Amino acid sequence: MFLKSVLTAGLLTFSALALAATPLKELNISYVKPPFVLQLLVMKDHKLLEKEFEKDGIKINWHNMGTSPEAAKAMAAESLDIAGNMNTAALLMLNSEGLPVRVVTGTAHPTSNFAIVSKPGTTLTVKDLKGKQVVGPKGTFLHQLLVAALEKEGMKESDVNFVSMGIPKALSAVMAGRADAALVASSALIKANKGGAKTIISAEGLVEPTLVMTTTEKFAKEHPEIVKRINKVYKESLAWMKQHPQETAEMGAKEHKISVEDAKTLIARSHYFDKMNQKDIEDLKVNEKFLRDNGMIRHDVDIEKLVLPIAFQ
Repeated sequence: MFLKSVLTAGLLTFSALALAATPLKELNISYVKPPFVLQLLVMKDHKLLEKEFEKDGIKINWHNMGTSPEAAKAMAAESLDIAGNMNTAALLMLNSEGLPVRVVTGTAHPTSNFAIVSKPGTTLTVKDLKGKQVVGPKGTFLHQLLVAALEKEGMKESDVNFVSMGIPKALSAVMAGRADAALVASSALIKANKGGAKTIISAEGLVEPTLVMTTTEKFAKEHPEIVKRINKVYKESLAWMKQHPQETAEMGAKEHKISVEDAKTLIARSHYFDKMNQKDIEDLKVNEKFLRDNGMIRHDVDIEKLVLPIAFQ
């Protein structure tokens, strides 16, 4: 299990939850580029968190982390308070392995922004992937997509040579022909397609991705007002994006080194949101069963405990 080593190395017991929390002096939050969650970009570049907590004397530390497993490792070591963006596959895996991670708010439903692409010059189907090398981030929604796509064709993950690596490296590998297929998302998908790497299959109709902002149960219990204010600032960033669509697209284009039109396409596909609902809970239950049935998690997860009340408001 990819998270086993992470959690055994860094997971601390939570027996101290009942103790009074010391005043927060620094807030550590992660920023992940690949999923095109521009709300985080707005929060970071406009220093919205810095402004919110300035009077409290709380320093904001942004950490660029490429994947949800990186954020998981940092959370387990208590060096990260808020994972600005986490896919629900990682959320479920973390809780299954004993690290109570909770949803602060939802961020996006970018189903068509996730896909498997083949190296340029090839036209592959999912069945054609048997025995071939597929690269991408393990323990993520993209990994779940690969397993779901293979399962649909009566295949297993063991039928392919899956090599774990972050999205940027996976994109480079497939574009250079060092891999037969890659798991990519958002701007990496656009770049892959424009470079001749055709989409084999997207997440549409296979699995429903929900991207969320998370914190640990410990942090949420020790600093409930801080979590509430972070949720508020997130909503402000999304409201700003809706009021400034052109500027938002330009920011995304600059950050991801794509055209403004491509940025607008990704924004439209992302389906940003700021309030979890019952459908999101049902999707989590479906995903938890899928991950368990396919051996991607070892222990059942109590879905009802995963989402903080503030995430529904």
